[in-house]
Amino acid sequence: MLPCLNKKLFGVDCLGCGMQRSISLLFKGEFIDAFYMYPAIYPLLLSLIFIGFNFFVQFKNDWYIKVTLMILTAVTMIVSYVVKMNLIFN
Repeated sequence: MLPCLNKKLFGVDCLGCGMQRSISLLFKGEFIDAFYMYPAIYPLLLSLIFIGFNFFVQFKNDWYIKVTLMILTAVTMIVSYVVKMNLIFN
């Protein structure tokens, strides 16, 4: 796995820490462990799948769905990061 540059330089996890291990766990079929490793993995994958699908099939209101999925992914990343930092520092 590639080391996290932020963690290596500053000693603090970044918003993406755990994503590589989570993807690895998904490929192994360990879906629950992948969620515990990086909770934003499922909204992120859903967003990427939808955006890839939307390249081939255009439909009405696709912009709103993309924005909603991106906001959901960002909120999930931020909330899981805050929870992880509170667990580490408390």
